[in-house]
Amino acid sequence: MKRILVAEDEQAIREFVVINLKRAGYEVWEAENGDQALEVYQQNDGNFDVAVLDIMMPGDHDGLSVCKELRKSNGTIGIILLTARTQEMDKVSGLMMGADDYVTKPFSPSELVARVDAIYRRVALAKNRTEENFKEELHSGEFALNLRSRTLLKGQRPIELTQVEFQIMEFFFSHPQEALDRSEILKHVWGEAYYGEEKIVDVNIRRLRMKVEDEPSNPKHIITVWGLGYKWEA
Repeated sequence: MKRILVAEDEQAIREFVVINLKRAGYEVWEAENGDQALEVYQQNDGNFDVAVLDIMMPGDHDGLSVCKELRKSNGTIGIILLTARTQEMDKVSGLMMGADDYVTKPFSPSELVARVDAIYRRVALAKNRTEENFKEELHSGEFALNLRSRTLLKGQRPIELTQVEFQIMEFFFSHPQEALDRSEILKHVWGEAYYGEEKIVDVNIRRLRMKVEDEPSNPKHIITVWGLGYKWEA
């Protein structure tokens, strides 16, 4: 089964999300706040494919802190944040903490399910690669991207990647020194049917630069192509 954790303090919204995900074939666990979400996660030994987290929740843990905790313990789980239109900085903060995507309220059932499906496909692909014992590596300069373990090496130093970061790096490694349009990156990583905005690419690029560059403010590898997107140089 496709296992998903939903944390939302507003009961009506939570029920709306849960019923539509169940109709789409997901096995759903519910939590009414961040503290309960972490409890449910731990009780199930982290055995979830995707987590859908409302940013604004009462208690010691809001959606952002839950996102941070989940990402710290699990590099493969897909994380989607539910946000209000006014929470622009929170969206960016969530992506920087390791969220894969966000959905802005109000949203339609078809939009939510499409976004969850896209994340789930990425998680399932990574799991299949691990189970099939893929040992392939892509090399670029001092960097080596392992397609089985989803790890990046810079020299001998391992760099942990989220699902999204891994796919962006795989795309870069497959198109070295080629200017890639934001829309190309968006389509490759988030899928053809993605409803969201291209700025999600920019936030993930910023996060990647913090991991791979010696000086993130003066990048030598992930280069901005003004008016277009980015290119990779080893």
